[in-house]
Amino acid sequence: ETCKECIECGFTSVMFDGSHYDYEENVAKTKEVVEYAHARGVVVEAELGKLAGVEDDVKVDAANATYTDPDQAVDFVKRTGVDSLAIAIGTSHGAYKFKGEAKLDFDRLETITKKLEDAGFHNFPIVLHGASSVDQRCVAMCNEFGGKIDGAKGIPAEMLRKASSMAVCKINMDTDLRLAMTAAIRKSFGENPAAFDPRGYLGDARNLIQELVEDKIKNVIGSVDSMK
Repeated sequence: ETCKECIECGFTSVMFDGSHYDYEENVAKTKEVVEYAHARGVVVEAELGKLAGVEDDVKVDAANATYTDPDQAVDFVKRTGVDSLAIAIGTSHGAYKFKGEAKLDFDRLETITKKLEDAGFHNFPIVLHGASSVDQRCVAMCNEFGGKIDGAKGIPAEMLRKASSMAVCKINMDTDLRLAMTAAIRKSFGENPAAFDPRGYLGDARNLIQELVEDKIKNVIGSVDSMK
């Protein structure tokens, strides 16, 4: 219903996440969204596999996270007609992605890509959710000005660069943007405790978010040439 409402409001793409359903229900619901969207010239991203962490108040612990099955990915794309697919290869939602060393299953990504190619889906767009680097400068800024974000750890930039050099063409980094906004606002309040005008501290937040996004585009994802 939300996807339909967005389409009717003029969005040219929607994302439907049915990964919390069982496989067949995910296929059926995604196909329903795709058929409705395609009839109106709208593209659809869907999700297969469960990411650990918290997103939109939905919590999935590490024990219940599931990596995307390569054969299932091909079947899913065939049966739903989806335009891009978010897969699970080890990323997770939130600021506390890893207790130890970060690890992404690049072999699984390569296998999914190859199987899609063999099935006739050439250069099929793969998406990574839960892929923030958890920028340590922003974490430090939050903590310096009263925050308690200790031990936060994200996906190393070199892993994101590798993913973007493969089939991954969209990487979601929401946590990094949240951290940047929070850090800038905390710093603004810390340095100007008498301030109460949102145009000031929200302006600082906007500037830090822009700086962070530009750095991701140029130095992490390597897509700066596509912007010219």
